[in-house]
Amino acid sequence: MRSGRRAVLAATLVALLATPLPQAATADPDSQAKLRKLTKQAAALNNVYRGTIESLEDTRLAAKRATERADNLKAALATAKVEVSKIAQTTYIQGPLDGTSLFTSGAEPYQVLGQSASMAYLAAERTSTLTRVEALVANAQKAKKEAGEKIDDLERDIKKMQTKRRDIEKLLAKYGIQQPGSASGLTPRMVTLRDAVMRNFPMFYGVGCLRVGDPGEHGKGRACDFMMSPGGSMATGANLARGDELAQWLIANGSRYGVMYIIWKQRYYDIRTGGGWDMMSNRGGVTANHWDHVHVSVF
Repeated sequence: MRSGRRAVLAATLVALLATPLPQAATADPDSQAKLRKLTKQAAALNNVYRGTIESLEDTRLAAKRATERADNLKAALATAKVEVSKIAQTTYIQGPLDGTSLFTSGAEPYQVLGQSASMAYLAAERTSTLTRVEALVANAQKAKKEAGEKIDDLERDIKKMQTKRRDIEKLLAKYGIQQPGSASGLTPRMVTLRDAVMRNFPMFYGVGCLRVGDPGEHGKGRACDFMMSPGGSMATGANLARGDELAQWLIANGSRYGVMYIIWKQRYYDIRTGGGWDMMSNRGGVTANHWDHVHVSVF
């Protein structure tokens, strides 16, 4: 039995030490370079399409998060390699933990018990470390694969949007370009839509539009957030139903008012990508996931 445990320990150490590990806490250079390249391409498309393409932004964020996770796991794995190396060295120098020799050494009972307890602790510590490192290896491999898949998704989505360029240009030409032209800092189109919404829907929790310094549509005066609950709390009951009604009204009247895209309940509806609701990845909170407000951006 003991020889079997020794063999397992030795095999585990050999496998873990043989696992290719990074020399520095940095992500795969090829993946990082590809992600940077695709990020620039996505930004260029956003400029051409006159606003954030939420489907691209969502995929880009997912790829970025997956790459960062893989990066962090690589760093942890590099540190764990040192621990495994130490275990391998002590196992080689001291030999496998074996309690039999304690009871044939002629030592006093209290010494035997003390040494036995120390051995039990060291054995448990070794087992715990090896189990943790084995899990870390598996997670790092999984994270690397996921990061690669997310980057491939972004590349695919960019190519798809590039094929739509002529259709999008026609759509943009239909609505033209508007600049903020009122004291509110909003474009005339956004002012018209905001006023129409407020005539048709009671806004108990307020409306937020211009956000100075925001790099997106809020900073350009082309977006408003219609609050369906106090900020930070998820809309429920009648408030949630009112948000659903508003989102549907914006879709039905989108062509009339120049609606570009809507975000509500962790979903986005973008006329430039063909319409229809698409799920948005988890961005970390009620407000970021748009469960407390309906966002609308106009051309």
